[in-house]
Amino acid sequence: MRKFSLSLIAVLLVQCAFAARVHKTEIRMNQVGFFPRQEKVAVVLSDKRVLSFKITDSKGKSVMKKWIPKKFNAPFSGEEGYRIDFSSLNVPGEYTLEVNKTKTKFCIKQDVLEPLCLAAIKAYYYQRAGMPIEQRYAGKWSRPAAHMDMEVKVHPSAATAQRPAGTVIPSPKGWYDAGDYNKYIVNSAFAIGQMLNIYPLVEEYVKDLRVNIPESGNYVPDLLNELYYNLEWMLTMQDSDGGVYHKLTTPNFEDFVMPYECKQQRYVVQKSTCASLDFAACMAMASRIYAPYSKQFPDFSKKALEAAKMAYLWALENPTVYYNQHELNQKFSPAINTGTYGDMDATDEFFWASAELYLTTGDEMYLLECDEKKPKSLEVPSWGRVGALGLTSWLMNWNSATKLRKPEVIPLENYAKAKLVEWADAYVEKTDTTLFLSSFGNKATDFHWASLAEGAATRAILLIQAYSVTKDKKYLLNARRNAEYILGRNPLGYCYVTGFGQNSPMHPHHRISAADGIEEPIPGLLVGGPNASANEGKFYDFEQPDKRYADNQGSYMTNEIAINWNSALVALMTSLLTFQDY
Repeated sequence: MRKFSLSLIAVLLVQCAFAARVHKTEIRMNQVGFFPRQEKVAVVLSDKRVLSFKITDSKGKSVMKKWIPKKFNAPFSGEEGYRIDFSSLNVPGEYTLEVNKTKTKFCIKQDVLEPLCLAAIKAYYYQRAGMPIEQRYAGKWSRPAAHMDMEVKVHPSAATAQRPAGTVIPSPKGWYDAGDYNKYIVNSAFAIGQMLNIYPLVEEYVKDLRVNIPESGNYVPDLLNELYYNLEWMLTMQDSDGGVYHKLTTPNFEDFVMPYECKQQRYVVQKSTCASLDFAACMAMASRIYAPYSKQFPDFSKKALEAAKMAYLWALENPTVYYNQHELNQKFSPAINTGTYGDMDATDEFFWASAELYLTTGDEMYLLECDEKKPKSLEVPSWGRVGALGLTSWLMNWNSATKLRKPEVIPLENYAKAKLVEWADAYVEKTDTTLFLSSFGNKATDFHWASLAEGAATRAILLIQAYSVTKDKKYLLNARRNAEYILGRNPLGYCYVTGFGQNSPMHPHHRISAADGIEEPIPGLLVGGPNASANEGKFYDFEQPDKRYADNQGSYMTNEIAINWNSALVALMTSLLTFQDY
């Protein structure tokens, strides 16, 4: 059984240290390390002619020397680049790659991504509201309790006869959503849904992972322990009629101060259709996945399912109650100026919720809704586009808790598989012709807000799911390639996860990391990444989409963190570790 303490994780973070900071070298490569059996490729961006490379082991002995036969042009910049393939090197150890007298160290190791995976899960502990973040679990990132949320007010937009405006309710626990200190149902449900969606594939791998949180050692996977802390909060956001408040928030974002220095009153704001349906889907998933842990979480599985059913019925009765913050602020006071998570079409949310409720209950009422609302094509999932979670749940869950193989559902299962494979085939079609050997990053449209999570990582998760239902290794190969892009094989040479690699973000748009007085940011956080539309300040050295990124606290459009971005990182890392030998 793996039992990693915070101090051991810190040691593992530097196990594959580099000789020089990557942004000062021509070599772009995975800065965390390689599995023995995986493809191993580095990219050299150079205005010098590159003819050959050599690799030496930790004792200085040459283990590989080859000519480089072909050069490529980098996307957008037109820079000349060379791909170095050393996939045949599969002996675990530490090595040095040398090109044009530039040297970079790397390592090959079984489970090499595990420290990063653990840190990505542990990052949620640092996002917890309503409890002290203790030194024995958090080390130097410990802090006092804040945002207990025992006296949250009902905002006028959420008022009912039973709970008029100003009513004080408790809504404790949960995670801070991103770089701010608010808690949002839509994004929480999506983040948990993304991790639970992949859980049936990775269950055997994650069951022994320990990340040193207060719940560790209770015979529940720590991933589920951490998710439960937020699920408990989500249950407090449901009104007695079944509807779910859209968010718990202050009127305005707090300054860059620590949580215990915040002073604004917090409110629950308007119930919405999308929040209620996302809640229903998430709770239905949790009901079946947490069912084996009834001893540790008494009655939770039953309570979650009942809450899911109530939220779904409320949404059926209120199918178009969308969250429009601008309109809300015209009617009610105080004005709310925090994140909106506004979505004016709940068709995909209805599909996701009905899929999860059917998979948990077998009730044909939900199956009929699924068939009616099924998406015409697969869209990469995000908090506002959740249809793919519903589609892939059909494919991930048949062998877990449900055991449902009724003849009437086989067409929908086949439909989901066809849409997933159709998308995956189109996505990986031209990867081998690209300099960075990645399906991600070759079009300007790849670089949007949260490009690394909602683009590179989430697409890689879909590829792994395509592999799981077809056993075609091209999908798994290209999922790894997307991960390599995130971890350093990219134009800027960043490993975009805090605390990992030799060139990772030091100044994320994250209030805790900015205000805690500690030089290093909290580790294990995936930043948003390059964004062609980023325009919020004079932070950027490049205009081209794949380099429009700034490691600057003010660059919220490229350098913020968020729970739904880390959920993509967690899902991807656990999946890659699960299939590392394939």
